[in-house]
Amino acid sequence: MEQVILVDTNDTPIGTMEKLEAHEKGLLHRAFSILLFNPKGEILLQKRAATKYHSGSLWTNTCCSHPLPEESMEDAVQRKLFQEMGIRDVEVDFAYKFIYKTELEKGLTEHECDYVFIGQFDGVPVTNPAEVEDWKYQDLPSLRSDVQENPENYTEWFKLILNHPEIHALVI
Repeated sequence: MEQVILVDTNDTPIGTMEKLEAHEKGLLHRAFSILLFNPKGEILLQKRAATKYHSGSLWTNTCCSHPLPEESMEDAVQRKLFQEMGIRDVEVDFAYKFIYKTELEKGLTEHECDYVFIGQFDGVPVTNPAEVEDWKYQDLPSLRSDVQENPENYTEWFKLILNHPEIHALVI
């Protein structure tokens, strides 16, 4: 069973717990979200696999997950980019982190200290069907418009990230 790093509101580690249990109990834990952009300024989105334990078949950022205990955030980012999207050795920069809490389906609660990373990628991902149902590049103006018109098609954390000043200001 995959473990997550439990943290306090200062992002200080206070223990570990099995991932699903942490979401059932709504306990604060570390996570990360990656946004990759091509040279045209379009963001690479993924549609989560329908079989995911929450937020299945919803569009979201390029990749998101949790660092494992004793794993650096940098290693976790590279591990999941390859595992979900088949993307290797992409340089990403830390943008910001934020804490959020939201209720999900199936009685789960997403309560995360989410580290957001931004990078560039101009290729075709080789997605893992157990993780990703679909993918596309989309320009930010039309994406923001679609999120506003159809919020039910997007993950809760992605909507928060997209409206954050660091990302909202992007007009790559």
